[in-house]
Amino acid sequence: MLNRMEMVRIFCTAAEAGSFREAATRLGISPQGVTRAIQALETELGESLFHRNTRQVSITAFGQDYAKDARSALDHFDTLFRSHRTEPELSGRVGITAPHAIGRRFLIPFLQPLAAAHPDLQFDLRLEDQMTDAVEAHIDIGIRVGVIRDRRYVARALAPVPFYVVACPSLIGQKTPPKSLDALAKLPLSVPWPWLFADGQTFAPRQPALICDDPDTELEATLAGMCFGQIPAYLAEPHLRSGKLVAVLADHAPAPWDLFIYRPQQGPVSKRVRLVYDHLKQAFSNPKLFPQGLGT
Repeated sequence: MLNRMEMVRIFCTAAEAGSFREAATRLGISPQGVTRAIQALETELGESLFHRNTRQVSITAFGQDYAKDARSALDHFDTLFRSHRTEPELSGRVGITAPHAIGRRFLIPFLQPLAAAHPDLQFDLRLEDQMTDAVEAHIDIGIRVGVIRDRRYVARALAPVPFYVVACPSLIGQKTPPKSLDALAKLPLSVPWPWLFADGQTFAPRQPALICDDPDTELEATLAGMCFGQIPAYLAEPHLRSGKLVAVLADHAPAPWDLFIYRPQQGPVSKRVRLVYDHLKQAFSNPKLFPQGLGT
């Protein structure tokens, strides 16, 4: 018989994973064990947490609200077993990987307080836009935007990453602001990857004004008026707020991606890695520190 805390942990993992099978993989238990725990918790609460059919499960509105409270309660419970005192004995290497644009803008300011509090910690940063092999590169913690399907990792979604179609005011002044995807396709566009839109629509510009695989360079070109770009919120928002960029086609925006923090599945987690992992988890979850959409 599972206790209530174990049922809540299993539910939170299932809510984050999006499927009972993936939750079972992350937890190292059977899918049937996840199903039984969810059913028992639903009986306790008197509410359905997931919609189920023969092909998939999806979280209910009640489940979404309950997940927020449950995660907060679990985090508070876990702190009871971690010391709040500064531990000068925390020392050694912590390997961290992240995309270039996120690493340059966020990792250093996020890690600075830890470096000051624990001067014997060594941060080994590997900035890569492609998924890094954590085992081969001796990575302890990873930050990634998109989907993590590799079962060697324990992953947690921290923040939504909306995408905006943007251009500088001078370029918009020269062109008619697009009201449709067909109109957008006729404008000077950048191509770091296929453009994404609502309802799964995509297109790749036939004659792009800029072909570039570096998000920072694409942003600079967009700011300079060379092209329209589809830019993630964490890069675009400061310039949208200042008026240096203007967003168009908001009604066609794709569903936000997720920003994940992950770590290798195998092996114990050292105190120094746990400290950095928890610190980064809180920092990237905070919309005041990491942009998550203009409405946040």
